Amino acid sequence: MKGLFLRALGVLLLSLAAAFLSGCGPASQSPANANAAAAPELKWEELIPKGWDPTKRYRNISLEALRDNDPRAIQMLDEMRAVWDNAPINVALDGSAAKLSGFVVPLDNTQGGIREFLLVPYFGACIHTPPPPANQIVHVVAGETFKGLHAMDTVKVSGVLKAARYASTDMGVSGYEITGASVERFVAAGD
Repeated sequence: MKGLFLRALGVLLLSLAAAFLSGCGPASQSPANANAAAAPELKWEELIPKGWDPTKRYRNISLEALRDNDPRAIQMLDEMRAVWDNAPINVALDGSAAKLSGFVVPLDNTQGGIREFLLVPYFGACIHTPPPPANQIVHVVAGETFKGLHAMDTVKVSGVLKAARYASTDMGVSGYEITGASVERFVAAGD
């Protein structure tokens, strides 16, 4: 039982580290429109306010001493999830034009395609691993339905980044939103 708790806690802690290390590579040079071309390409770590460290509280805890059914372990996971779901956003980015590359977590999926999804910084987030902190999830409502888009496809999203908590999904709580977004498939430089 101890292993399950440690794996769950490890995944939560590592997912934040993955956000800093991920990034989907250099920007494609084929913007969907003139506004997208003018928007600066953001890195995921820029969405996190400087000085915010949700792991600080757990650094001096001997996690290997906890078992899955230990009430302290359950309480720690619940507390960590609450901290991550309420993660602060970088207010300096609110209302700014932005471009961000990431992975798709569909919220709607029709025969016509996907129009609403969560954009996350690393493969598997929200689907195969617990959701990252809210400041590492962007709720996207595309300007039009995007055909042929699937879960975990990589895309580049352009639009106005807003501070907006979106929690009506079990896939995760987002701290940001881009509505009327321009969405294009991510193409790494040199491809």
